[in-house]
Amino acid sequence: MSRHPASLDAPGAALTAVGLGTGLWTVLVTAAGGVLAALGWWTPWVGWSVAVLAAAASTWAVRGLPGVRSTRGAATAMLALCVGFAVYAGATHSEHVLPRRDAASNLQAAISLATTHERVVPFDVSVIGGAGPLERGDVTLASAAFYQVGTPQDPAVQPQFVMGPAVVYGYGVWAGGPGFAMLLPAVVMAIALLLVGLLATAVIGPWWGVAASGLTGLLFPVLNVARGTYSEPLAMVALAGGLLAVTLVVAGQDDARTRRLALLAGVLVGGAGLARVDSPRESMLLLPVLAVAAGLGQRWVRPLLVGLGASTLVAGALAAGLSYRYLGDIHASLVPLLALIVLVGAASWGLLRLWRAGRRLPRAVVARAPSVLAGLVVLTGLGLWSRPWWMTVRQDPNDPGARYVAGMQRRQGLPVDGGRTYAEHTVDWLSWYLGWVGLVVALVVLAFAVRHVLRRLAAGELVAWAPALVVAAGSTLLTLVRPGITPDHPWADRRLLIALPFLVVLVCAGGDWAARRLQARLGAGVEAAGDARSAGRRRWAQPLVAALTVLAVGVPAVLATWPFRGVGVERGSLAAVRTVCAALRPGDVVVGIDGRASSEWPQTVRGMCGVPYVVATTPVRQDPARLEAVVRELARGAAASGHRLMVLSADGPDAVASLGLTPRELVDIRFPEEEHALDRPPRRFDLGRIQVYVAPVPAR
Repeated sequence: MSRHPASLDAPGAALTAVGLGTGLWTVLVTAAGGVLAALGWWTPWVGWSVAVLAAAASTWAVRGLPGVRSTRGAATAMLALCVGFAVYAGATHSEHVLPRRDAASNLQAAISLATTHERVVPFDVSVIGGAGPLERGDVTLASAAFYQVGTPQDPAVQPQFVMGPAVVYGYGVWAGGPGFAMLLPAVVMAIALLLVGLLATAVIGPWWGVAASGLTGLLFPVLNVARGTYSEPLAMVALAGGLLAVTLVVAGQDDARTRRLALLAGVLVGGAGLARVDSPRESMLLLPVLAVAAGLGQRWVRPLLVGLGASTLVAGALAAGLSYRYLGDIHASLVPLLALIVLVGAASWGLLRLWRAGRRLPRAVVARAPSVLAGLVVLTGLGLWSRPWWMTVRQDPNDPGARYVAGMQRRQGLPVDGGRTYAEHTVDWLSWYLGWVGLVVALVVLAFAVRHVLRRLAAGELVAWAPALVVAAGSTLLTLVRPGITPDHPWADRRLLIALPFLVVLVCAGGDWAARRLQARLGAGVEAAGDARSAGRRRWAQPLVAALTVLAVGVPAVLATWPFRGVGVERGSLAAVRTVCAALRPGDVVVGIDGRASSEWPQTVRGMCGVPYVVATTPVRQDPARLEAVVRELARGAAASGHRLMVLSADGPDAVASLGLTPRELVDIRFPEEEHALDRPPRRFDLGRIQVYVAPVPAR
């Protein structure tokens, strides 16, 4: 595919430097922020100093490195598209504030880090009269996406996810508060689109890169993630930047500059693990390619492996040290992934040793392998597509996610089978946004691409885009087989953030191939007949094929996005939280006494209101007499330390009234949210609700 080698003086070189530099900056500040947050030193002065130093280091690191060759017009168009996307996504951003989804959990973690300057935040039990209620299990500090750690005498609160979103979005909190932090994902995703476009430019051509960037930006899962403080934009910048750098490395000369770029590529690919805990999967998929390159005598393999290993180890160490409760919760998925990484790494090393020992496959196998594997690609695609007719994928029906799915099935009139993961429908998920024509074209192009890579490899050449192909195709396959997420769309479609851009690039590559073939055939006709009309048709061949390619993906993408073209969801949440904070005063302590008050509001009040918050545990909430006794005990303990206890309910006023207290309504608003769907894409908005009632509890 690639006919566009790297060039230092190309118009795309500056865009390449911006994209790679941004990815490196993200990795550096997250790594430094994690270490300093563990020590409680992540203050604004320290954080901004780290940001400036990381920017200087990133600028130096990308200076003089190879860039993508592009035309001035294509580079300008791509930049304009990405800037336009950032403006649009930022202007229509969602307000994920209450931890109902991962975006709000990341925002609250960012607020906590920015305001307390440490990752794990201690809780002073004296405000509730001592550790007794925690020891007995009457109350807890745990809530959605936040764990209670430590002992009842010295407890603390630990955020759930890894460090990347908290550090990067925390800069937005420092710069302009939570509202400003909500704008950052749009900017980060715009950089990711730029990198996708640059990668397509390097593989296919300048204007096809523009098409890939623009089409990816039209996809609703991409826009939806850019509107909220999710981790995917950060991981996408690091991974796309790393794959672009690897592509430039393979395409370039094996010199000092290329080896420096290889080191950067490894740091970026491994550094994606600082934003998403499952990103080592992509690092694993790069290992076989590195083994092949080492077998071909490429000297850039060593620096790339050093960068990959170093950033992966840093990400793993920070996750183990600062998110260990989260790792424990997902061990059922994490342990098999780690075992697979070890297996792939050992197999890659073993095959490299056999190669260097002179072992080779028979020539007949080498000759047939490209076509055989291309056929297997098609068969695999057809198998994944056909799964709904012969497979139903299930999980443990007692899993919390299964209970949630069962509730959705009841509301949507579907057969109740909470253990279903709907993973057999993952190809359908892709079709919602790309259309079936795009999927068929992408599958055919993928098969031909695999055949081309293997043929060139048999001749002793590693195709420049082979690493990106292996990583993206492998990640897509693993996602389609096991998405590993509650199938609540559009929330679940975040899992497609590698697959969707990859398939868009494949479709664009198919369009480029078709345009060149059509031009060649028309050119032969012109030479044979000397027909001026045929010459005119030849000039229009590529624009026509490009337009058809864009329409094949663009029409289904626009149709899926169109119902959500306006402002994002949960608007009004930020104002609601401010209202609640305004009703609380210094010295208050809050206890949540119903379901939503126990999941959505604890960290919100702690982080945004600066008020201590505990949660009545489920057994206590289910026993009215016990709940009243616990609340009265907490009120006496709070009063003994000079505080006032407030009860808070978010499911209605009844929980407050049942305690013999007079509920005071603080908030009762409706807001739009995408409908939750299991077996189809979301098509409309539903109405969500925030209601908050409080009451002071007299100490008696």
